[in-house]
Amino acid sequence: MDSSSREPHDVAVEALSTLSEYLERSLDKGVSVILVRSQTDRSDVWLGDAAETQAEWTRCGFVRNALVADILEATQPGLNSLSIDGQTYRFVRTFTQVGEHGAIVFTAA
Repeated sequence: MDSSSREPHDVAVEALSTLSEYLERSLDKGVSVILVRSQTDRSDVWLGDAAETQAEWTRCGFVRNALVADILEATQPGLNSLSIDGQTYRFVRTFTQVGEHGAIVFTAA
């Protein structure tokens, strides 16, 4: 297998591994993962309830927008059930608006 044929698999693995890290954090706290696309090159990652104000959320890092695009490609709007790193995750992917920025919300199902 040449490197170009491995690339899509490697990208999906990195995207889903990153998503699983934040899903684990959100499960521990009983909140959602909220990716706010506030920068041209990256999205801020928050944990919280998307129905509450952003002041109530906890910022826990950022993800490159290229990786966010890969996460969106590997998931679908609505209910998802994926095995990531040997663990099965069931979550709902929705969208919301945070100020002037779009946001993607992942909520455990």
